[in-house]
Amino acid sequence: MENSKNTLLIVDDTETNIDILIELLGKKYDVIVALDGEGALEAVNENRVDLILLDIMMPVMNGYEVCKRLKGKESTRDIPVIFISAKDDEESILSAYEEGAIDYITKPFKPLELLARVTTQLRVKELIEHLDYISSYDQMSGVYNRRKFFELSQKKFLQSQNNLYAVMIDIDNFTSINDTHGHPDGDKVIHFAAQTIYKNLEDGSIFGRLGGEEFAIICTDSSKQDFMDSMQMIREVIEKLEVISGRGERIKFTISLGVAKVAAETQSLDELLKKADRALYEAKDLGRNRVVFSR
Repeated sequence: MENSKNTLLIVDDTETNIDILIELLGKKYDVIVALDGEGALEAVNENRVDLILLDIMMPVMNGYEVCKRLKGKESTRDIPVIFISAKDDEESILSAYEEGAIDYITKPFKPLELLARVTTQLRVKELIEHLDYISSYDQMSGVYNRRKFFELSQKKFLQSQNNLYAVMIDIDNFTSINDTHGHPDGDKVIHFAAQTIYKNLEDGSIFGRLGGEEFAIICTDSSKQDFMDSMQMIREVIEKLEVISGRGERIKFTISLGVAKVAAETQSLDELLKKADRALYEAKDLGRNRVVFSR
């Protein structure tokens, strides 16, 4: 299957300029258009935009203000912006870079040069996204790694003090799985367990592998009973899961879960996770394959 095209947003109040850019870029990229600043901001909210070609001189809101607003919003700040303008003085160019542009092209532009600059910036964006992915995700399990989990969880802890839950999860008897089937199959169990848990979590949940066979969740829920029911459901789904080993053997496994809810006296994320960890040890002491809520 052919990879989907990158989407470019052209922002210019002159239709002739837009027509020229569409003719140049439309065969290689998906192109959407905005005739003013407000239209540009609406377009990035409604579409996945990979790069923006932005004019400076526009009515009501100029390109500098558009770029400033884009860079001030978390969901759009990483979209690369290339200014394309007839203004070629140093002050205009400097202002563009100060507002967050990654390149500046003066009109009239050279078509092949513009194409090359767009291609280069999209490649840089792809490389940055790849580096961000490998620095944030655990390669074996495909979920957040320890560093990213704690980074996002700390932010959520500070922002969401009400109805915040922590869950510590451990794959039961994992050493025996490794000893019996070998580490490659143990790795496969970790992957299948992580992906199964991830697919059964509510949107907005933060889920990561802390190391070995240990995972953690930070999330919110309005009802303790509903949340415990969802954790029980995940435990039951894992219990029914089968992983086929490299020798064609069926590997069955279970998980234990410890749950804690933030309380008025909870001072830190670490304290909340420790409460969940104590509940996890209680679950294992009681025979494993169960969910225990911290008392």
